[in-house]
Amino acid sequence: MGEEEVFVIDPWGVSQVKDYDRLMRQFGIEPLSEELIKKLPSKHRLIKRGIIFGHRDLSLILKAIENGDEYAVMTGIKPSGEFHLGTKLTSEEFIYFISLSSSAKGFFAVADLEAYADNKIHLEESYRIAISNLMDMLALGLDPRRVYVYRQSVEMPVMQLAFIFSRSVTYNTLEAIYGSRPFGLYLSALVQAGDILNPQLPHHGGPKPTLVPVGADQDPHIRLTRDLASRYVEDFGFIPPAATYHRLLRDLTGQEKMSKRNPMGILYLNEPLDSARTKVMNAFTGGRATAEEQRKLGGEPEKCVIFVELLSVHFQDDDNKLEEVYWDCKTGRVLCGECKAKAWEIIGSWLKNHQEKRSKMRDLAEKLLDNKTLG
Repeated sequence: MGEEEVFVIDPWGVSQVKDYDRLMRQFGIEPLSEELIKKLPSKHRLIKRGIIFGHRDLSLILKAIENGDEYAVMTGIKPSGEFHLGTKLTSEEFIYFISLSSSAKGFFAVADLEAYADNKIHLEESYRIAISNLMDMLALGLDPRRVYVYRQSVEMPVMQLAFIFSRSVTYNTLEAIYGSRPFGLYLSALVQAGDILNPQLPHHGGPKPTLVPVGADQDPHIRLTRDLASRYVEDFGFIPPAATYHRLLRDLTGQEKMSKRNPMGILYLNEPLDSARTKVMNAFTGGRATAEEQRKLGGEPEKCVIFVELLSVHFQDDDNKLEEVYWDCKTGRVLCGECKAKAWEIIGSWLKNHQEKRSKMRDLAEKLLDNKTLG
């Protein structure tokens, strides 16, 4: 047998993963076992349905939860556009893992330096986008009392860490991890390592288990940071960060992961409902060539964006109702047009409620981003 093809994982572009078992073998990601899942105080639908598939050192977080010890959950967003379903996915994980213990503290980095390096977005524009992104986070259920929000460009300890890390990272190391890139992206990767280890600095309480929920395409950042944490353990006492990994989801056309780079395949959380409905009704399905063929053979829900990406991942919490959708399609009882219409009732209602919540969050989002005392 020949050697396995090496995965190319691109945290700044589009990565596709068809074999997650091989991905885990190549990069040393552990599967999210039933033994670990049983130790979680509650099971999010993303865990029950296998969307979160792997981890690094999740046992450290579970031990902290069991003992009531402090731990951090860290995430960030590159403020290059409005919130969409891809950013919603990571945000829900972030909020969930904070909710598992009263001893957890969230850290939310606005990656405005990365947005400048990767997307040429100036810091003033990043600030405006970040306010909108935070409004979505708060509407999704983020507790403002349990999160520290900051911008990379003004968080001096993060910048200092990035400079310190640069002493021990060569160009060849960065090229081996990320491929050939503009140097600004290499620098932003070091800043991101600073973000991930920021919760363990003395003014945030010192070393502690830190969990970073990410998509599979962000693993290069996790590997780099874990290596740096080990190199600087004598200086800072860093504990290598833990991580959970979720699957990369297709866009609404069924072609590639949902990305801001392809707005026609994205469902934005603040999108006008008429526009959102049009996108849902035109989403890729697992339907047959004709209605007659589908009634005879049944549909293929495993291939359908409505079933896999929209309902299973985002909008249908009830497992029994989700199973009903599956068998209605699989047996040909319900055709794609009717299924989409039913799905839109659920999705449209969720979007309407979310948009109403987020409209009330601007003042709070501004206070959080400016590190003002919450009233």
